[in-house]
Amino acid sequence: MFAPKPFDVAKEMVRVTRPGGRIVMGNWIPNDPTLVAQILRISSNYTPPPPEGFVSPVTWGVESNVLDRFGAAGVPAKNISFARDMFTFNFPGTPSALVDEFRKYYGPTMNAFEAAEKKGRAAELQKELEELFDSQNKSQAATSIPATFLRVTVAV
Repeated sequence: MFAPKPFDVAKEMVRVTRPGGRIVMGNWIPNDPTLVAQILRISSNYTPPPPEGFVSPVTWGVESNVLDRFGAAGVPAKNISFARDMFTFNFPGTPSALVDEFRKYYGPTMNAFEAAEKKGRAAELQKELEELFDSQNKSQAATSIPATFLRVTVAV
């Protein structure tokens, strides 16, 4: 998902998969209303624009892109299936504490905080993310936030 040349990635995945094998991917979906897409949307407001030619990793969450990439690698569309699935971020602490974990360990959030700190906007970013995590939390005792992803299965 995070490789810079998605057509090359699809081709290589097909190459290394034995005939009759499957490639299964879980990809975040751009503009989805659930957690990860919203983290990325908020974070992008604090980071500089990507370099020219950059292909966003979340474009793997767009069915037509997946079809194009694997089609170029020789896989017919009938061999590619899609399903929306859910991953739930379960965390024993508060939503605010989970934001801190994302701040320390999730690349896009780390980059957003680094850029926001340089502009004196880190508190603003923290507040936006805490509001997001609070609004999507489904637990009273801890943190439980569902996030939708696109499960892609490619039959080679």
